[in-house]
Amino acid sequence: MHKPFFIIGSIAMALAVALGAFGAHGLKEMLTDEMLDIFETGVRYHFYHALGLLLIGFAFQFMSGLSLLQWSGWLMLGGILIFSGSLYILSISGIRWLGAITPIGGVCFIISWILLAVAAWQNL
Repeated sequence: MHKPFFIIGSIAMALAVALGAFGAHGLKEMLTDEMLDIFETGVRYHFYHALGLLLIGFAFQFMSGLSLLQWSGWLMLGGILIFSGSLYILSISGIRWLGAITPIGGVCFIISWILLAVAAWQNL
């Protein structure tokens, strides 16, 4: 197990739960349905990729190619920060231009998963 990604993934999971609860209870009356949907999309992808970070942390036990796994983990974390973070801020602040940077986080997610797949392929 790779402790840093396992720890980061665990903290990211805790934050996803807290932010999901905050959105469901604290923001429900404050945001429009559209903005609440945007917030919930951020939480959903945050959850998926926090689980991905835990997976990457465990993958270190079974795979060589540590550089690919490290890049995968850092890109996944970057994706959470950029993709989900921009959606959180956009939904609460209404600053629409933040939607323009959200796809950068999505690209981080895609590359991260591809790197994980390549690392797995190399370890067959």
